[in-house]
Amino acid sequence: MKHAYASINLKEKFSNFSETWTPKILGQFDGYYLKAAKMSGEFVWHQHHDVDELFIVISGTLKIHFRDGEVTISPGECFIVPKGVDHKPVANGEVQCLLIEKAGTLNTGDQGGDRTVSEEEWI
Repeated sequence: MKHAYASINLKEKFSNFSETWTPKILGQFDGYYLKAAKMSGEFVWHQHHDVDELFIVISGTLKIHFRDGEVTISPGECFIVPKGVDHKPVANGEVQCLLIEKAGTLNTGDQGGDRTVSEEEWI
């Protein structure tokens, strides 16, 4: 069987959508999704009880607030939010970010609400 080998062009993928806080799936591996997300403004406080969440900032600056502090992630940097840790991402201006998390992980974790993306889109 012949495979179709193709790289994922991040610049192209980010140009294909404009909505914020709605991660798009770029690929799947070993039960995990690689997602692209645009972020602007504040998200909701939430946690993921059973999964860690990896943020890789491509452009812009992302702050993640915790109940006991915060971290700033600049372009070319990443941060792993451990499972069970309450957090709130905040983007001052537009941030382009890659996320790596287990397939089926809701963007709002246990919080739910109108910002939950229950059916993620592949791009």
